[in-house]
Amino acid sequence: MKVEVRKLLPGEFEKLKISDWGIWRCGASKFPWKYAERETCYILEGEVEVTSSTGETVRFGPKDLVIFPEGLECTWNVIKPVKKHYNFG
Repeated sequence: MKVEVRKLLPGEFEKLKISDWGIWRCGASKFPWKYAERETCYILEGEVEVTSSTGETVRFGPKDLVIFPEGLECTWNVIKPVKKHYNFG
């Protein structure tokens, strides 16, 4: 299972209605997480490194769009406090 990290395409912020998504914040920390469903998030602030149970590591920060697949088991390492918009499904 791969985590997709990319920049938004022109007009995509509006098309996806990201400003209507919920906001989540977390201080610097490290914790395990399992995705019961697909999550798409847009990073506003911070820096995060996520390592999957298979050992694949991705790093992301401001202005990144990140897609976590359903069923992914991973460890979040929040390097700099993070603030993100998120949407499930």
